[in-house]
Amino acid sequence: MVLTMTSGFAKGLTAILPVLLSGCASYYTHYAVFPAQNSEGEDRQIKLTWQTADYPGWWFADDKSTPISLETQCSTRTWRIVDRTHSGASDADCAPGIRACGAAGEDQFATEGSQDFAERACVRVNPGNAEALVADISSSFELLMSCRPTRTSRLAGDESVNTDYLRASSVPYTVYSRKGPRGRLDSKPPELDDAVCDDE
Repeated sequence: MVLTMTSGFAKGLTAILPVLLSGCASYYTHYAVFPAQNSEGEDRQIKLTWQTADYPGWWFADDKSTPISLETQCSTRTWRIVDRTHSGASDADCAPGIRACGAAGEDQFATEGSQDFAERACVRVNPGNAEALVADISSSFELLMSCRPTRTSRLAGDESVNTDYLRASSVPYTVYSRKGPRGRLDSKPPELDDAVCDDE
């Protein structure tokens, strides 16, 4: 009887735990858009987006986040930037902290250092902090791009699509982000304007 009650309690706790966790969290959308050049030297808008669940300091759960998406205007290439808390992070173990790994055949290092994708990240956020987490990013952070694409376009059927991205630099970009309650219209990240792509 005791075992049955204990089992029932455990099942009940498992059922309500997600509700308790979600009820105590505040959910936010974060984004940053800034002008920069792609690897071809073309002026582009760069957009980063992610979401967080922030818990009060007295709560037992740690703050959570999604990976960061890094997009470049006029390009189909999107970088997925992770930290150790994200699913699939073990497949992106090229560097500690917040990072995205390159892929042989698609990327190549454009700055000095190891040329081994297993030992070095193409993209890092706050690269000086090996313990950095996306959930802890402030409104100002550093973004380091160390790679360039091996090709800036590819064929998709009969059409050529752009795969270029943010220009590599040995000095991190300083990025300023905005944060707002998730779901609110004024918190929605802006869309990147494709008009400039059509003009080219």
